Amino acid sequence: MTSQTSSDVENPTHTSLIEADHGYVPLLDANLPSQAQENGQQPSKSLLLLISGLLATSLVVALIVGNIHIHTHDKDVQLPERMDPVEQGVSDKSFRLPANVSSFSWDTDMLDWQAPAFHFYPGENWMNGPVFYKGWYHLFYQYSPEAAVWGPIVWGHAVSRDMVHWRHLPIAMERDEWYDVNGVWTGSTTILPNNKLVVLYTGSTNESVQVQNLAYPANPSDPLLVNWVKDPANPVLVPPSWIDIKDFRDPTTAWLTPEGKWRMVIGSKVNRTGIALLYDTDDFKSYELQDGWLHDVAGTGMWECVDFYPVSKDDFGLDTGTFGPGVKHVLKASMDDDRCDYYALGDYNLREGKWVPDDRSIDVGIGLRYDYGIYYASKTFYDQHKKRRILWSWIKETDSEKTDIKKGWASLMALPRTVALDPKTGSNLLQWPIEELDKLRSNLKEFNNVKLEPGSLELLSVGPTSQLDVMVEIEVDKKVVSGLKVGSKVPYNCAHHGGAGVRDALGPFGLLVLANKNMTEYTPTYFYIAKDKHGDLSTFFCIDQSKSSIAKDVDKSIYGSTVPVLKDEKLSMRILVDHSIVEGYAQGGRTCITSRVYPTEAINDDAQIFLFNNATNVTVTASLKVWQMGLKTKNESGWVWLGPSLILLVVFGFVLWMWQNQKRNNGI
Repeated sequence: MTSQTSSDVENPTHTSLIEADHGYVPLLDANLPSQAQENGQQPSKSLLLLISGLLATSLVVALIVGNIHIHTHDKDVQLPERMDPVEQGVSDKSFRLPANVSSFSWDTDMLDWQAPAFHFYPGENWMNGPVFYKGWYHLFYQYSPEAAVWGPIVWGHAVSRDMVHWRHLPIAMERDEWYDVNGVWTGSTTILPNNKLVVLYTGSTNESVQVQNLAYPANPSDPLLVNWVKDPANPVLVPPSWIDIKDFRDPTTAWLTPEGKWRMVIGSKVNRTGIALLYDTDDFKSYELQDGWLHDVAGTGMWECVDFYPVSKDDFGLDTGTFGPGVKHVLKASMDDDRCDYYALGDYNLREGKWVPDDRSIDVGIGLRYDYGIYYASKTFYDQHKKRRILWSWIKETDSEKTDIKKGWASLMALPRTVALDPKTGSNLLQWPIEELDKLRSNLKEFNNVKLEPGSLELLSVGPTSQLDVMVEIEVDKKVVSGLKVGSKVPYNCAHHGGAGVRDALGPFGLLVLANKNMTEYTPTYFYIAKDKHGDLSTFFCIDQSKSSIAKDVDKSIYGSTVPVLKDEKLSMRILVDHSIVEGYAQGGRTCITSRVYPTEAINDDAQIFLFNNATNVTVTASLKVWQMGLKTKNESGWVWLGPSLILLVVFGFVLWMWQNQKRNNGI
């Protein structure tokens, strides 16, 4: 086994293979006086006063700067008083424990550790149309102000300069009208040609009918969009007579047609057929339902949070209203039946208002997914500031509702991702964490050409591992792969083949994150190569939660799917660990997995990271870059300077104490 490292590199520590009873092989189921004092000299009183004054001034400046950290560009903008963070979710808690599962005795340290450092989350209570406007990124999300469980939903609101540091603003829209008294649900923003903003959102009426409502900023010149006005004409759109009153929700961002009308999509279903309804409007108050619908897929059930947008090989991001040669359109729907987000690429006929998938065998709801983990109710927006399309989504909890209440908050947002057409394949999207997250990186460690024989495990010495960004490239011994006559189990399935503990000729191999030294808890993120009888290879990317926690009252699913690997490409994955969230991106974002884990022992200083190769026949060579990610701070930039401020306060107090001692010693 060989390991070569470069600048600021620590060698991985070899860990001997452990045969354990859980059957996971080889991975385990007084200060000296100063010179001045020695010489009888005393500090100058004037010097102490000067130092004290400077420190006091520095403290005040630090506190002020900390409080306006992301707002220094807008001296004329008045920020409202900070509100408590709020919550998000599109429906009641979808993860339910079996009745016979006993609850784990979670302590405060375990629950506090679960809160993320660089994911947006509510801070308290329960989470469920992003936009860029006048220099600010706005995130509107569903919020239940009463408790960390599903309840009456209103719209929370947060703003950011960079989608990394967030400031919570007052609630944007309350459920204060008959047409939304049972909930202000999901909606979308549309920026008009005059740079004004309108919002269409679903309201649940006093009779639980799902209707569409119009709102707009009370003061369009306010870049923070603090106050909102609901149109007196609401509801502006009600369900057609042939649609169930509870199956008509989540309007998309609108776009202009050649006739100068605004067009948008709403999700619904007819019996078991999921459909995308198409509406035209001149003024966002009166609507015309187009003949037929944009698209439908039999057997997929209710389509929630439908999204529809253009992509191109030539442009990184396109405005929603972009059409023409070389442009493909993505149709995405969140499936109410299985709580997964599916998408398909296809062609949109603007005149006829119809969309046709490129490949009907992987149509919406039966083919590609944004993410193969717990990733739901997603929404994109076009970031005109950086000419890119940004994807947001909701990460649910997979523990018990009782635990959510105890910790005081539930669910969060996935990291914002850029989304674009894969220029190499043309048949899938690429998703990647936004570049702004890179500035949270620090303390780079590199591990080059780490050779992993079959059945080996390598500890990576990188310091704390609860907040990491890990880039991995893996090369497989091609001679062994090509010479293997009897291939691996085909068809392979991440969820149903036993996880990372089941060994085969060409896998699994990858990383163990959030692992403790006794290997009672760990979360593998790995590749698995399957070779069929014809010699064709399929590569799978998986995250295995089955050993992530000794607690029984949490979900321990195994997630994953195939990932396209082109000729001469190395296997690559990027893993972001943020306490109880693990996000994985394989082959540049062709396949993505979001996982929620709840370790009880592999937390804080007891969490470690390993490389492993659990294949039986093939040697792999891995090279890694590992960064620590930003400190765990409040979910708003106004408090990121609190640490330095407290340090200055302590130093200031110490100087004053020294001065008082000198006064007493001198008899003053």
